[in-house]
Amino acid sequence: MLDVLYSVLQYSWRDYDYIIFVRYLLGTAYLPSPIDKVAYHFFAIIVPKPEKLFFIDIKPEIAYERSSKRADKALELFEKPEALKKIRRKGLQLASLGKWLIVDGGKPVKDVESIIRNLLEPQ
Repeated sequence: MLDVLYSVLQYSWRDYDYIIFVRYLLGTAYLPSPIDKVAYHFFAIIVPKPEKLFFIDIKPEIAYERSSKRADKALELFEKPEALKKIRRKGLQLASLGKWLIVDGGKPVKDVESIIRNLLEPQ
């Protein structure tokens, strides 16, 4: 909670083209139900929200494969296949509450970046 407040205070008053909060809104998926939805709505009120929100969706099998290839550290408890399935399901449910744009994160990084850049273009 303190991390969220610190980040909001640090970044919300500055002029940036893009701010990426990778965990605050959808990080609530790690909380038990129904606290996850309550926390999501709470953070949605205090965290600066852009016009467009992106949920980078990735199948649990691909996420697990990518995580297990990291040489820098061991897998976290939440990176195990069953946990990844559960968190993905809850994350998608929360993303549907906030009208997030779902992007397929299983594609190559350059493709995901291109999709996001295209979605950011004025229509």
